[in-house]
Amino acid sequence: MDSRRNRQVVLVYRPVGVPEPRHFEVVSSPLPALGDGQFLVENLYLSVDPAQRGYVNDENNYAPPVPIGAVMRAMAVGRVVESRHIDFQVGEHLYGWFGWQDYWVGGPEALLRRVDPAQATLSAGAGLLGINGLTAWLALHEIGRPKANNTVVVTAAAGAVGSIVGQLAKLAGCRTVAVVGSDEKGELCLSQYGYDTYVNYRHPLDEALAQACPGGIDLFFDNVAGSIADTVIRRMNLFGRVVQCGTMSIPVWIPPPQGPRIEREILTRRLRIEGFVIFDHIARFDEAAAELAQLFKQGQLHYAEDIDTDLALAPQALVDVYEGRNRGKKLIRLRD
Repeated sequence: MDSRRNRQVVLVYRPVGVPEPRHFEVVSSPLPALGDGQFLVENLYLSVDPAQRGYVNDENNYAPPVPIGAVMRAMAVGRVVESRHIDFQVGEHLYGWFGWQDYWVGGPEALLRRVDPAQATLSAGAGLLGINGLTAWLALHEIGRPKANNTVVVTAAAGAVGSIVGQLAKLAGCRTVAVVGSDEKGELCLSQYGYDTYVNYRHPLDEALAQACPGGIDLFFDNVAGSIADTVIRRMNLFGRVVQCGTMSIPVWIPPPQGPRIEREILTRRLRIEGFVIFDHIARFDEAAAELAQLFKQGQLHYAEDIDTDLALAPQALVDVYEGRNRGKKLIRLRD
C-alpha cells in the first residue's frame, strides 16, 4: 500500500432531488499499489455539474446511481504521477472520470480526453474544453443546426453551457435571446457573452418572450425544462428545432411531474425535439475541443470560472450551481 492518504468525498445517504452536503462525507484512505496496466492521477481541478444530481438519485438516467459509500462520480483534470501503462506517461494531463478525490487509480476506461496545455489553461480542460464547451459545440451544431438570421433562445444562458451556446450561435449569424433568473445575469449575457437581448423568467415570461422574439423562435436550446420550456415552446416557429440538453429546474422525477401538454404544439408547429447526452459523442471530443480552443485564442469566445479551493466544499458547490449562485464554470482546485 502507498503511504500517501487520499481524501475522498463519498455518498453516505441517497438524496431525493438535489443532493446537499449532509448526503456526503469526506474520508481519508491509503492509496492502493498500482497494478499492471494502471496509472495514478493526481487531481488538479474537479468539475461541479448539474448532471451530478442525476448521478446520485435513484431514477431513470443514462448511468446507474452512485452506490452508497462510493466516491462521488465526477469529471476532473489531473496529472499522471505514476504509470504502469505503456500509453500513459508521467507528467501528461488527462480529463476523465476521476471523482471528487485527491487521487485516482485505474486504467484507460476512465479517460475522456487528453489535455493539451498548449490549447488553454488546465482549468479550461474541465470546462471550456471539457464537458461544458463540448456540449455547447456538439449539441448546437449536431442537433440545433443554427442558420443565419435564426432566432435562438437559450435557457440558463449565463451558465457554463449556455454562455458558450450563445456565443457560438452568434458566430453562426443568429439573433440570440438569453433566458435568465436575474437582471444581473441578463446584463452579464449582454456584456460578456454577446447575447442580443435577455428575458428574466421571474417576470411574466410569455409577455417578455413576445417582445424579445416578435418573429417567433427558430431554435430553442433548453437546459432547464419545466414551466419555462412550456412557455418557450408555444413561441416556436414552424419546423423549429429544440435541443433538450438539461432539466435542472425539475428537482424530482419520481413521480413524473405534471404540467401542460406540448404534443399539439409539436404536431401543429412540426417541431423537431432531440435529447443530447454528451457521452454519445466521445469520438468527436478532440475535434470539438480544437475548434473551441482556436476560437478562444482568437478572442471570439469569452469564458468565466468560479473556483473554490477546498475539497470539502464540493457538495455545497453543487447546491450553489442549482441555486444559480455560481459566476461561471464551477470548479474545485486541489493544487496548482
